[in-house]
Amino acid sequence: MSEDVKMSVSAPVVKDERKIVYVVFEDVAQSAEFEAPAGTLVKNSGFSEEDVEVLQEYVKNNWKTIFDMAKDIDPMKAFLS
Repeated sequence: MSEDVKMSVSAPVVKDERKIVYVVFEDVAQSAEFEAPAGTLVKNSGFSEEDVEVLQEYVKNNWKTIFDMAKDIDPMKAFLS
C-alpha cells in the first residue's frame, strides 16, 4: 500500500437506527470506503484484498478516534467550502 494514502471521514449519520461514520481511504489511483464502527466495506476501487483487510481492521480498531474526528465536522461549513 502506498504511503500517500489519505483518510477522510464524514460527519456522523444515522443509518438503520445506528450512528455511523463513513471513512474513505484514497490516493491518486485507488479508493475504498467503509462504515465505522463495524468496518463494513461500502466500495473499493483499486485496493488489493490484502490492503482492504488492513484498512478494515484499522477502521474497526480505531472507530472511537474516528467518531471523535467526525464529531468536529460541521457539515454546513464543509459544504460551503
